[in-house]
Amino acid sequence: MADNIHIKLPDGSDKEVPKGTTALDVAKSISPRLADAALVAQVSANGNPAGDGARPTLIDLTRPLEKDTDLRILTEKDPEALEVYRHSSAHLLAAAVLELFPETKLGHGPATESGFFYDFYRPTAFTPEDLEKIEKKMQELVQQNLPYAREFLPRSEGLQKFKNEGDFMKCHFIEQFTQPDEKISIYKTGKFLDFCRGPHIPSTGKIKAFKLLNIAGAYWLGDEHNPQLQRIYGTSFFSKKELDEFIHKQEEAKKRDHRVLGQQLDLFSIQELAGPGLIFWHPKGGIIRKEIEDWMRSEYIKRGYSLVYTPHVARRQLFQTSGHEGYYAQNMFDFMELDDAEYRVKPMNCPFHILIFKDSLKSYRDLPVRLGELGTVYRYERSGVMHGLLRVRGFTQDDAHIFCTPEQVESEMEGCMHFALDVLKDFGFDQFQIELSTWNEQDRKNFVGSEERWVLATRSLENVLQRMNVPYKTIPGEAAYYGPKIDIKLVDAIGRLWQLSTVQFDFNLPQRFGLEYVAEDGSRKQPLMVHRALYGSVERFFGVLIEHYAGAFPVWLSPVQAVMIPISERHAEYANKVAAQLKEAGVRVDVDARNEKMNAKIREHALQKVPFLLVVGDKEAEAGKVNVRTRGKEKTEDMPAAEFIEKIKKLIAEKSPGL
Repeated sequence: MADNIHIKLPDGSDKEVPKGTTALDVAKSISPRLADAALVAQVSANGNPAGDGARPTLIDLTRPLEKDTDLRILTEKDPEALEVYRHSSAHLLAAAVLELFPETKLGHGPATESGFFYDFYRPTAFTPEDLEKIEKKMQELVQQNLPYAREFLPRSEGLQKFKNEGDFMKCHFIEQFTQPDEKISIYKTGKFLDFCRGPHIPSTGKIKAFKLLNIAGAYWLGDEHNPQLQRIYGTSFFSKKELDEFIHKQEEAKKRDHRVLGQQLDLFSIQELAGPGLIFWHPKGGIIRKEIEDWMRSEYIKRGYSLVYTPHVARRQLFQTSGHEGYYAQNMFDFMELDDAEYRVKPMNCPFHILIFKDSLKSYRDLPVRLGELGTVYRYERSGVMHGLLRVRGFTQDDAHIFCTPEQVESEMEGCMHFALDVLKDFGFDQFQIELSTWNEQDRKNFVGSEERWVLATRSLENVLQRMNVPYKTIPGEAAYYGPKIDIKLVDAIGRLWQLSTVQFDFNLPQRFGLEYVAEDGSRKQPLMVHRALYGSVERFFGVLIEHYAGAFPVWLSPVQAVMIPISERHAEYANKVAAQLKEAGVRVDVDARNEKMNAKIREHALQKVPFLLVVGDKEAEAGKVNVRTRGKEKTEDMPAAEFIEKIKKLIAEKSPGL
């Protein structure tokens, strides 16, 4: 019949239904239980049949189906439903705020990876007590089981409505994202109206577990010259158990906050007089940095890399040649006018390594050339987005660039991947996720190079991952502008993902700089280039290590590996003797001979998370022993000093992640 459409279900079955049937109607026809559990529907892109190459689209359950389409009914068992659930939770938050504080103006409220937020403009600051009231009101609205009802208004009518209410942010969104002649999508939740494309879950009663977390500041449109907004963060889950687990993890994360531990353990600081995003490494942090850098430089040499060092600034012309002036200028510090030219501090090491490669003509016999540097770079970050060691303005990358022939590129990529996995293993991370970021042909303007080169490069990376037999996820559109990349995200001790290692394919920079090598037949050919950073940056890696270990670093990384604690002044001589033997063995050891109570000294060094506290008195001095207090263990252990020295030497040499 002409007024009927065909619905293809995930099990392969086909339903013929009247045009205008909703996904909820289809769910009811399958099973009342499915209809009750349904949260949102997924259809073929734009309602077109599957196989047209476009991604599926999520829609409200009550939206009429007008074309033949594939249809999935999503419940809380489907991960895709969680984002919609959380977006609806953000609307619930906004509805509660407007009921309690009707003078508030609304920004936007998206779902995030771990929850949701909503931006509000209100001259009076929200307080922690206000959050409690808002959360209580949200619970009341859940009990009312209010529908998320969609309606359409003429654009002019919608604009006028929000103008009358002084909602300047909603007016901006409508003007920015809709055309003058179209109708705009409005969602109503109780008294709350929002300009929103959706989709949403059916009603507030479907939201089972949520929690408001904190309040933060955010500038309207991210511009510090605009009004400051108040951003309320929250999270929601399909069950209270999942919410409780999340809150427990959040509490654990607070205990591991690298900014707090960095101060408590005297590792680093950020000095107001010098400026935000610039890290001062204190002596203890400096020791750990040395270990991190020494590990990397040693591995460079083992794996056939050459160590190089490059300047911190260069003529602006270099970055014009590299393309960073065009593609990356917003992340670079302003240029400086010197007597001979305009200069910039470097945001990347790659153009400098290219100049080293280009300084002399290479033969195919010289390739691959692997240049490695722990090079400090500077990038402009807005003051509001910087975060301890994790997002800074000045940082040191363990940067390496490999110049090779097309025949060598896959083996070089594979070598980089094995190198990256060895970083994780030696620093105590045993879980990770791998992502392959590719280009998006529809967004062509953001990528350089021919389609043929992108296909070749992407296939090379896929071949490497498949040959290594590691699981990975493809992320379209997230490649660097110059080529596809592999990102390795480690999983820390409390299950959080951290983006650190990246391996990137680049066919753009060799072309821009006119790089050549002499091929076997005597012709000149362009080399391929691989970028790779395995720590990501030393600063960020250090921040992740602090949080992963909660400041209790493995012995080989600990700034102080052992402390000698003489019981009284007369035992100091023996303590110093054992300390000298430890230092001779390469152990970082302190002697605490202060005239303080022994238990107070033990407590102080335990708070500093020192791996071993060695208490010595008459008995130990006479027997040539030490009483060992091992971090994390209640029982102490007596052992000969020589035996302890061998034990700690072995732990350091093996880079054991635990004690």
